[in-house]
Amino acid sequence: MDIKVKGDFITLGQFLKLTDFISTGGEAKFAVKELRITVNGEAENRRGRKLRRNDNVVIEGKEFHLI
Repeated sequence: MDIKVKGDFITLGQFLKLTDFISTGGEAKFAVKELRITVNGEAENRRGRKLRRNDNVVIEGKEFHLI
């Protein structure tokens, strides 16, 4: 699924909320520890990770491409 990024980047925590994996920003801290998340093929657990255009994110087997 393609996700359009406004601005230069979006944090992983914001991305989780945007994709409805969490409902509030406060849940991000726990979600990154519990969900299986990879960014460009590498495991990721930092909610502040900056995601940019052309990054590929997989959350619990669901794939996203940032455009």
